[in-house]
Amino acid sequence: MEIIDLRHFTSADLRPLLQEETEVWSDELAWDYSSSADMILRYVDARILPGYAAVERGRLHGYAFFVYEGNKGVIGDLYVGQEHAPNGKESPVEKKLVTHVLETLQESPGVHRIEAQLLLHETGRVAGPFLHQGFQRYPRLFMELALAGHVAPAKVNAAKACPFELRRWQESDYQHAAALITACYRGHIDSQINDQYRTVQGALRFLNNIVRFPGCGVFDANSSFVAIDRASRAPVGLILCSRVKDNIGHVTQVCVLPEHRGRKIGLALLEASAEELRKRSFKTLSLTVTEANERAVDLYRQLGFSVARVFDAFVWEG
Repeated sequence: MEIIDLRHFTSADLRPLLQEETEVWSDELAWDYSSSADMILRYVDARILPGYAAVERGRLHGYAFFVYEGNKGVIGDLYVGQEHAPNGKESPVEKKLVTHVLETLQESPGVHRIEAQLLLHETGRVAGPFLHQGFQRYPRLFMELALAGHVAPAKVNAAKACPFELRRWQESDYQHAAALITACYRGHIDSQINDQYRTVQGALRFLNNIVRFPGCGVFDANSSFVAIDRASRAPVGLILCSRVKDNIGHVTQVCVLPEHRGRKIGLALLEASAEELRKRSFKTLSLTVTEANERAVDLYRQLGFSVARVFDAFVWEG
């Protein structure tokens, strides 16, 4: 099995493997990956997607790609054909691909940080090469809530008495939302995993990726809300949702300012999104959360979310 630069191939070479990956995303995570796959194919044809392909006798059996963001490298995807990854265990092909990607990024001039979140891989499956290269590992949970027949918990009623109001996301919310995200994640474990949370400019890039690009599904403004303090009229929390399949919603961001936590704002935001999706006959609402964020995990369990998968986030600081 040879490992060859991905930019030597065309969309025709990669399409069969991406079609298989799209089916796996659908079957295992109820996620329509087709928009992301189309974007990947366009970048491959444009010869602008850095990465590697595992090739044997002219056929692609796996691939991985990454992007550069200033002094940071981000691993965007890793996929190996099902025949090379039996029983969900790490395969030699995956190990080769990951090793090549990590070596390339760590040797790239100016790169001082590398991030990866591999949602399609169960925790531990590809951890070996990352840990060998000095990465920090953060287990994360993919959680799901069945919306059909779900009844809001009585505790939400108390939230209605709090001095805040909910309104739907607006285009004019970008700047305020970026400042809110930065304040919410200051010193938080998730800002160690995603450094975009650390600055307003980084948070703006994060928001732009969620709202305008298909990596986390199609942004759904109707199920995305901002919590506003009635006295100051300042935003104190927000929830952003996307549609990842025809009847599946996914929370891409939910946060509340530290000084307002404990007032059931997060609970109310989650229920508002769930109720909006339920009205439109959505079947499931999913989200991801860092396992060590016990307070958030407890809240989600209280609402009825259950863990469907545990996966890993990896971070390296050079």
